[in-house]
Amino acid sequence: MNGAAMTLAAVIVVFAGIGVLFSKGKGAFLIAGYNTKPKEEKAKYDEVALCKFMGKLTFAICFSMLFWLLDVLYEVRWAYMAGTLLFFCFVMFGVAYINTGN
Repeated sequence: MNGAAMTLAAVIVVFAGIGVLFSKGKGAFLIAGYNTKPKEEKAKYDEVALCKFMGKLTFAICFSMLFWLLDVLYEVRWAYMAGTLLFFCFVMFGVAYINTGN
């Protein structure tokens, strides 16, 4: 395993760990924008639901990064493009849902 693959694998493991933290309904202090809101603004949000959604989104992003790892390890060029497309779709969906959903 080369250095790029090891670095990418480490990033995937870190993201998966953060996803587990979010899935338990904890770690809201890691969500940019939410952690800087005043307490009155934070009271308007369901913190546990927000964390659980972020956990699902984090796992989805980890899944897309696995395609990048497949490309680095086995030189499967379509995997990089598929992973990048999935990554951007997941991020765009997440941003849209968080700003318009419940």
